Amino acid sequence: MEALLEAKKAVADQTGRVDVALVLGSGLGAYADDLDDAHAIPYAEIPNMPRSGVSGHAGNLVVGSKWGRRVVAMQGRAHLYEGWSPDEVVFGVRLMAQLGARTLIVTNAAGGIASSFAPGDLMAITDQLNLTGTSSLLGPNDERLGERFVDMTTAYDPSLIATANGVARQLGFELRQGVYAGLLGPAYETPAEVRMLRTLGADAVGMSTVLEVLAARHLGLCVLGISCISNLAAGLSDGPLSHDEVKDTATRVRSRFESLLTGVLESM
Repeated sequence: MEALLEAKKAVADQTGRVDVALVLGSGLGAYADDLDDAHAIPYAEIPNMPRSGVSGHAGNLVVGSKWGRRVVAMQGRAHLYEGWSPDEVVFGVRLMAQLGARTLIVTNAAGGIASSFAPGDLMAITDQLNLTGTSSLLGPNDERLGERFVDMTTAYDPSLIATANGVARQLGFELRQGVYAGLLGPAYETPAEVRMLRTLGADAVGMSTVLEVLAARHLGLCVLGISCISNLAAGLSDGPLSHDEVKDTATRVRSRFESLLTGVLESM
């Protein structure tokens, strides 16, 4: 907790009190630059803040406004596969909650598993499978953050999902819905693992998000999750998987993704 309070003290004068927190995944971070009066704070300037070394993650905490709401956004995140601990992976989410955020919109690039999905689809996450083998709630519980045992029945807020669906309809596209499976990475899943995930009920798979949502619910935040289906998972397409494909797809759907986020913020 002391590390968190040190980070808050370092940035609070620049951010002020915020309403909504965003975590922007691979190739999706440019949305933060379009916030009104956007001000970026590099992670390197925030005490104890882990930094992502993954291409497509700028590594800034950006604060600004949109539709009268004060928004703080993470341009990029730390991942377990980079060697960060679960506590470090969720440090940014906990920091944004300390700054006042009570709603978290978490985004990611994911591989599509559901047969109806295609690269470029956007999916509202309805539930998750934490298959990382760990949890951001391990160890002694700090009651200042939340209760020991967290109810995850509605980890992703149904009313926020309904709002996002309504915005998508107004924009003229279908917002997919499905279960997100979070794995450790960094290797992409094998075709056999993808078949296993489909059997378990996963519609999309990635290497982030699930620990952040655990931490957010522990903090009492309402959560909306949006996945950009950047590619079809292994064994479901003809070519090999690559991070370049992930970034290229995120760039291609940037306008639709940003319009969806803006509409959700307006409608909340």
